[in-house]
Amino acid sequence: MTVREGGRDPVLIVLHQETSTPGRVGQMLTRMGFPLDIRRPPLGDPLPATLAAHSGAVVFGGPMSANDGDDHVRTEIDWMGVPLKEDKPLIGICLGAQMLVRHLGGTVQGRPDGLVEIGWYPLRATAEGRALMDWPEMIYQFHREGFSLPAGAVRLATGETYENQALRYGNNAWGVQFHAELTQVMMQRWVVRGAHRFDLPGAQQAREHLQGRLLYDAPVRRWLEEFLDLVFLRGGKA
Repeated sequence: MTVREGGRDPVLIVLHQETSTPGRVGQMLTRMGFPLDIRRPPLGDPLPATLAAHSGAVVFGGPMSANDGDDHVRTEIDWMGVPLKEDKPLIGICLGAQMLVRHLGGTVQGRPDGLVEIGWYPLRATAEGRALMDWPEMIYQFHREGFSLPAGAVRLATGETYENQALRYGNNAWGVQFHAELTQVMMQRWVVRGAHRFDLPGAQQAREHLQGRLLYDAPVRRWLEEFLDLVFLRGGKA
């Protein structure tokens, strides 16, 4: 585990591929003074039985589905109970959010018409979301499934294709369907490796991904900075 630095306990970073990185989330947390404890459960890394030695956790996306029957998927969904029980900050991003929803008794599924969100799409904050922070009007997406709103969760942002885009559960658990964490290099890699998905209904083409970053990324970056500050420094209080 990454050792404690500067008085802050590390943030647990859960990734799902050998080449995955925490991107801007990792960069920003590091600048905030949090060491990173990176683990990859699909590659055999164990998840801690307690977060007593961590400041919280961020569970990232991946190519698998929260509905898959793989052992590591079921283990991660069950493990979500650790930060929830201990009331530690938890952020789920895309797959991570879907795992959180599954743990809370919600559902994860694609649309009957097959529409996906792959590219840049409008984002609308709810009144509850706006009370916490400013939200970007456009956000980057890369998913074929969405999640329901579990009982007790508060919807923070909505979209046109998939209604539930961000939620909060309790004081410290958060789920976002979209990807604010991508660096320029990460987006370029996703555009190359994910090109086979651009023929799916509703998906945008590679040039739209990259051009959209030039147009829309600055507010996304500001949102992410404010969001991480809210979760890890302000205890979820606006």
